[in-house]
Amino acid sequence: MTTDHIGICRATLADIDGILALQDANQPENGGRLSARLPRAAIKSMISIMPVIVARRAETVVGFLMISSARMNAGVPIIKAMQARYPMTSDEIIYGPICVSAEERGRGLAARLYAELGRLQPGLRFVLFIRRDNEASIKAHIKLGMHEMGEFDFDGASHLILSHTA
Repeated sequence: MTTDHIGICRATLADIDGILALQDANQPENGGRLSARLPRAAIKSMISIMPVIVARRAETVVGFLMISSARMNAGVPIIKAMQARYPMTSDEIIYGPICVSAEERGRGLAARLYAELGRLQPGLRFVLFIRRDNEASIKAHIKLGMHEMGEFDFDGASHLILSHTA
C-alpha cells in the first residue's frame, strides 16, 4: 500500500472521532508510543485555534499532526517537565502529538504531514519531545531537520527535546 491515495489537509471538527480512534490505538497500553492522551475537548480547541493536519485514506484518518501554544498546555504535567529543562520563548510552538497508523508507517507520511504544516505555518519555530526509547520517531524527526535541544525525565522515562523552524 502506498500513500498515493492519501489526502492531507487541515482537520475539521468532523475528523475528531478519527483522530481519537487513531490516538487510542497508539497508546502505550495498546502497544503504541504516544506520551499523552488528549481529550475530545482539547482536540476540538486545537482544531479551532491552530492548524491540525490530518491524513485520510478514503474517510479514515490514518495520520495526524497537532500544534499548540505553551499557554494552551500550561497545566499539562509532561509539558511542565519539558519547560523546566527547556523554557520556551513566546515565539515557539509545541509540535505534537504526531501519529501515523501502523499500516502507513515507513512510507513518508510523517514528512508529508510536516510539509503541509510548514506550508500553512511557514517560519514557526517548533519544540517537541519524544521518548528516548522511541528510536523510529527520533530518526524520522531528525530526518525532517529537527535538532536536539536537551532532554528531561518524566514518569520514569527519558525524553529528548527537539526543535526546528518550518
